[in-house]
Amino acid sequence: MRVSQCVKCRGFPCADVKHECYIVPAVDVQPEAISVVMISEAAPVNRDDYFYAQGDPLFQKTTVLAFNDAGVKVSSTKDILDRGVYLTTAVKCAKTGYGIETSTVKQCSLLMEKELTLFPKAQALMLMGDVAIKALNAVVQRAGEKRVIPAGSTYKLRGRKYFFRGMRVFPSYLQAGPSFFIEKSKRRMIAEDIAAALKAVDNS
Repeated sequence: MRVSQCVKCRGFPCADVKHECYIVPAVDVQPEAISVVMISEAAPVNRDDYFYAQGDPLFQKTTVLAFNDAGVKVSSTKDILDRGVYLTTAVKCAKTGYGIETSTVKQCSLLMEKELTLFPKAQALMLMGDVAIKALNAVVQRAGEKRVIPAGSTYKLRGRKYFFRGMRVFPSYLQAGPSFFIEKSKRRMIAEDIAAALKAVDNS
């Protein structure tokens, strides 16, 4: 299955993102082999930085480091996929500034919701940063359900048990991009969250 053939934006209604940077993973994936979905913030401005780009793209580099920090020895996005972890972003276009409007997150959560349905065997969902958390909450609120992740700082939310349609949900910090190198404490917590998600899958 190629995800980009199943998930498509119609009309590009959002005003505060770069539509020319729109990316949905075009990699071939075996849906039944995916046990963890890791959702980061937004697509990069430069397509060459995306998880599945050729060479050693930035998103791959920082995510590989995060998995290695967690004691998972990988060297590429393919290695991560081979371990049953699918990488994507909540917002499929690149940011124009520091933040992303709530309306854009809600709009793009329609695509994320469709994307999640492609992986019926997934047992864990990693939300890497506030945008991913907001996007998942938008999905459940649209269905009239209570938000999965309560309001509050990620630091205080980590370590609790949350669930979304049969999947264990792990709120964490953004691992894709240059921000990964800024705070060592967040890097440590990202590693802990990755290890916890993989352990939860192994023990299920």
